[in-house]
Amino acid sequence: MNKLRKGFILIVFQLLFQWAEAHEIRPAYLEIREYPNRVEIFWKQPASGETGIYLTPVLTSGWLTDSTSDNSSTGAALIRQWKIKTKKTIAGQTITIDGLKNTITDVLVKIIFSDGTSVTRIIRPSDPSFVISKSQQSALPVLDYLRLGIEHILFGIDHLLFVLALILIVKGKRRLLKTITAFTLAHSITLAAATLGWVHIPSAPVEAVIALSIIFLAVELVHYYQGKKVFSRQYPWVVAFIFGLLHGFGFAGALANVGLPPNDIPLTLFLFNVGVETGQIIFIFAVMLVIWVLRNALKNMPSWMRWIPPYAIGCMAAFWFFQRLTIIYFP
Repeated sequence: MNKLRKGFILIVFQLLFQWAEAHEIRPAYLEIREYPNRVEIFWKQPASGETGIYLTPVLTSGWLTDSTSDNSSTGAALIRQWKIKTKKTIAGQTITIDGLKNTITDVLVKIIFSDGTSVTRIIRPSDPSFVISKSQQSALPVLDYLRLGIEHILFGIDHLLFVLALILIVKGKRRLLKTITAFTLAHSITLAAATLGWVHIPSAPVEAVIALSIIFLAVELVHYYQGKKVFSRQYPWVVAFIFGLLHGFGFAGALANVGLPPNDIPLTLFLFNVGVETGQIIFIFAVMLVIWVLRNALKNMPSWMRWIPPYAIGCMAAFWFFQRLTIIYFP
């Protein structure tokens, strides 16, 4: 491989690294609970160790800037809590999330008024503020949770790279259907178990092992291109099911890390999972379309180009693995 080809592949790797570092797709969570003589506010945003993207909730009353918060970190999230003595109602105030416009992160907002009524809302980067009103929708925002699941899978490049590796290594539509079904079934099981509290595994080790699962498939893909027999080619549904269990814990982290209200978890789980599966199907069809176009448009495509996907996938996953190890040992 000459210097030009090596340079091209290195550029691809660098762009992938920058994309992964610049895009945080885990949602944040804001809960405001009103009492007759005080207001309690809970803010939780995604982070790596003690470092998080710049996000700050702001109320027009100035409570969050005039009062001191209790700060803590779980390794996967930064937490701030305020307890404010006041008789002023939260109705009519405007919530703004500073910094949200510069991200692709959503913020789930739960507001509980002193009379027991509540409002649930998702704030997006395109519109990072809203006026609090009791007349707003108080039921679970079904379409928002579906969208949250779709966005999580479509912007979750680690999960997509795993699926991409499966698509490249599995030949035949029927075998691919069995493989993707096994992956879906497996991560649905652990997503439900973790979100409902039946099983608890720390998120940092899970994320590191998810990166290892991608490295495994990348290596298997290289061996396959070298003409060797590989387990993932012979029994792809077994590999998809085993690693799908791990990826399910990763999906569960997207819900658990935001601290969803307990009464909403069962329905939220179902809606989020439907969104994840919808996004996964969209991605698979998109990849199959791209492969079909390339095969027809580039019939004399240089053989060396087929090595780009496995090495790009493997290098990206290795980067994630060592990055996530540092979070485990140096939180």
